Amino acid sequence: MRALPVTPLLCVDIIVERVGGPRAVLLVERRHPPHGWALPGGFVDVGESCEAAAVRELREETNLHGELLCQLHTYSDPSRDPRRPTASVVFVARAHGEPQAGDDAGQVAWWPLDALPTLCFDHATILNDYRIGRHGFAAPRVGM
Repeated sequence: MRALPVTPLLCVDIIVERVGGPRAVLLVERRHPPHGWALPGGFVDVGESCEAAAVRELREETNLHGELLCQLHTYSDPSRDPRRPTASVVFVARAHGEPQAGDDAGQVAWWPLDALPTLCFDHATILNDYRIGRHGFAAPRVGM
């Protein structure tokens, strides 16, 4: 019997802009594999919109209540997550207050865009697209 293909899971990631002070984004250090620094985010629950998931994940991982400003892009490279295929809707948000690590975040910190740590998943690509202003870009056509 042939194995069925794995259906990608739907995720959200949030680029949180710092309000006041030098330009920086909020990153979380992951408690669970793959370990390392990443954008706050996670899986969309059944019956939940991507927008609601983004607000929930931000609150769970950083204890911040944020305002979603726009959607950057959807990233869906099948190899973006080493655990299994995922597609992530990435939002840009602003949040006020002092972040605190929660849920599956070991710690949280503001990082300048020109001095980012090594990042998990495809988050370096996402932040580069954000840094250069590539919002809502269209991927090259595949197989046409």
